[in-house]
Amino acid sequence: MTKLKLKSKVSLGLTFLFLVILLIGGLGAFFIYRIGSESKEILKDNYDSIIFSKSMMEALDEMNAGVKGAFEKFEVNLTKQEKNITEPGEKELTRNIRSASGTLLTKYSPEEASAVRKILYKVIDVNMQAIVRKNNIAQHTINKVLLYMGFLGSICFLLVFTFILNFPGYIANPIRDLTASIQQIANKNYSERLHFESKDEFGELATAFNSMAQRLDDYENSSLAKLMFEKKRIETIINNMKDPIIGLNEKEKILFVNEEAGKILGLDPKSLIGKQGLEVARNNDLMRALLGSDEALKPFKIYADGKESYFNREILFVSGKNEKDGSAVNLGKVILLKNITKFQELDLAKTNFIATISHELKTPIASIKLSTKLLEDVRVGNVNPEQKELITNIKGETERLLKITGELLDLAQVETGKIHLSFLKVNPREVIAYAVDSLRFQAQQKGILLDVSVKDSLPCIQADLEKTAWVMVNLLSNAIRYAPEKSKILIEVTPKNNNLEFSVQDFGKGIDPKYADKIFDKFFRVPGSNTSGTGLGLAIAKEFIAAQKGEIGLESEAGKGARFWFRLPVAI
Repeated sequence: MTKLKLKSKVSLGLTFLFLVILLIGGLGAFFIYRIGSESKEILKDNYDSIIFSKSMMEALDEMNAGVKGAFEKFEVNLTKQEKNITEPGEKELTRNIRSASGTLLTKYSPEEASAVRKILYKVIDVNMQAIVRKNNIAQHTINKVLLYMGFLGSICFLLVFTFILNFPGYIANPIRDLTASIQQIANKNYSERLHFESKDEFGELATAFNSMAQRLDDYENSSLAKLMFEKKRIETIINNMKDPIIGLNEKEKILFVNEEAGKILGLDPKSLIGKQGLEVARNNDLMRALLGSDEALKPFKIYADGKESYFNREILFVSGKNEKDGSAVNLGKVILLKNITKFQELDLAKTNFIATISHELKTPIASIKLSTKLLEDVRVGNVNPEQKELITNIKGETERLLKITGELLDLAQVETGKIHLSFLKVNPREVIAYAVDSLRFQAQQKGILLDVSVKDSLPCIQADLEKTAWVMVNLLSNAIRYAPEKSKILIEVTPKNNNLEFSVQDFGKGIDPKYADKIFDKFFRVPGSNTSGTGLGLAIAKEFIAAQKGEIGLESEAGKGARFWFRLPVAI
């Protein structure tokens, strides 16, 4: 049996609808024509006979009145009636009119006119009865037509309604099933199959789809063993790493935890797989710290293996590309903990050593400073110019050594966390006044104008006055050191949200932006600066500001000066 194509089935469906419309239209036209013909026959056969009879009656009345031409009118209508015999008995009545008219056609006779009039009434009555009879027949025909058309219309309506309900589904249902199956394949459900019973294009499509799904299923199963092997190998590598590792997907669900991470968390690694990281963090402080803010990126202490250990957290974000638009999407992250206990211990030993050496050096340096001061006193004895120059050099180097040891002691306090802060409500004008008064003489020696812009209506800050003033002095002294002679340094205090921003801006050669991230590191000095300094001042300033919940930063462009700023919270 030849199978019909989808196009042929659609054409057959439309042809069926066309034939239904043609059938109803044709039958309607036929019945309307039939009813019109019967109505026309009534007018043609009977109505004319009634008109002829009435005209002959009028002619009789005109004969009686002596109207000229009445005899000719009677003769003409009688002749027409003789040619329009349509009903039974009408022929005899018409002959009777002809025979009864006698001499009436030439001479009017009341007796003959009365006899003719009676016959004419009978002719009219015969035709009137015929009209009633034919009208009843026509009405009966109309009723039959209405019945037939109603019956046929109902059958056509049911056929068309059934066609409308079923035929679109014949086209749409396979497409819907195909769409759902394609979505299943997109979701990697390669066991999905289509089952179309038809032998048309949809059947061929189902066969091709099932073949494709089978090949994808075979490919998935053939690759699964390789993927499982690679997964086992990666898990083995991760579990044998000495650093704790935790992997999470984009929804913070834990994918893997190695043995080292399980030890420091105090939990079984296998029990954590599949759990939400936030759910574990509710009952585990360490997990809460690992999933927390950037504050946790600083070295933190963990008690593990019966001793205190120090770790650094490193987060590796896993990203991929969106298949639709190629944009980057987050696929999860890996938390890696680096054990820095040895380095922390070495750093602590270094800090203690620096603190001890600095403290021990302050006494002999102070003694040297006192001795140089005594040598300068004329009461001790006169010195020649060469000796005076040597004493001046010794005095300068002593001051430099005292500054270095002081900064080293401050750095040791910062690194050991022994910064003692006394928080008070501090007027920002006090901080600026202290720094300006301390360095006014140095600025005057270089002819530098200190332009201070501080409004009287500024609120107080919650800060340690001594540490904040130290930071301001450090920033201003650096600006004076690098600013050209007879220039200007701009000192401002401006509100920034819930903070006050202190800034010092010079208009010297500036700092290359590539050094902006390193300028606050310990012992860092900008290459080519050609000035004395330890590189500790800005590092200590950063720690002092951070300890007060503030921020510090730099805005600079080479050749256009530098602007250092720090922000501290407004007092509540």
